[in-house]
Amino acid sequence: MVIKNVSLDIVCGVTSRLPENDRPEIAFAGKSNVGKSSLINALMNRKSLARTSAQPGKTQTINFYNINDAVYLVDLPGYGYAKVSREAQEQWGKLIERYLNKSQMLKAVFLLIDIRHEPSNNDKMMYDWIVQNGYHPIIIATKLDKLKRSQIQKHVKMIKQGLDLLPGTLVIPFSATTKQGREEIWELMDRILETDASVEIPEE
Repeated sequence: MVIKNVSLDIVCGVTSRLPENDRPEIAFAGKSNVGKSSLINALMNRKSLARTSAQPGKTQTINFYNINDAVYLVDLPGYGYAKVSREAQEQWGKLIERYLNKSQMLKAVFLLIDIRHEPSNNDKMMYDWIVQNGYHPIIIATKLDKLKRSQIQKHVKMIKQGLDLLPGTLVIPFSATTKQGREEIWELMDRILETDASVEIPEE
């Protein structure tokens, strides 16, 4: 997709009513320091539209980024940040669950996992949660530039085993620094938008 215009159209907090959009939505989930905002900025070819911060837990709302008036990239609140109160974490969890349950235009969910580490318990819970809500999440293994090339396949295997991924689940290594993986993610999203159907895309 050629990016012509982007904007932050809608921001939903824990007390907000979810929007009734007429454009397809593609959502991004991940723990607070996994690089979600950096990924979304890279996909949009923008440096700072999605706010990045040295302080994890910055995204406390669901943010809808309008791409070419054709699709929304949906940034879900980060999870697993220890300095946020349990009450706040539960509110964000309910907000995410409400979105997954009620969005009529959600076509796919990408789950971001730090490629350097084994998936955390929160990562496993989020993966299972997305599956239980009827979606087959696509995994983006972030911070690829932090690994040596020879380590990549070992760490991708670690993620697959750690999450106990369903057969056919895609794992796409990505670096916000080098942009490696960006085109692959956009090609996949374009396919999803073209078919406007199932998120269960077989592994190639």
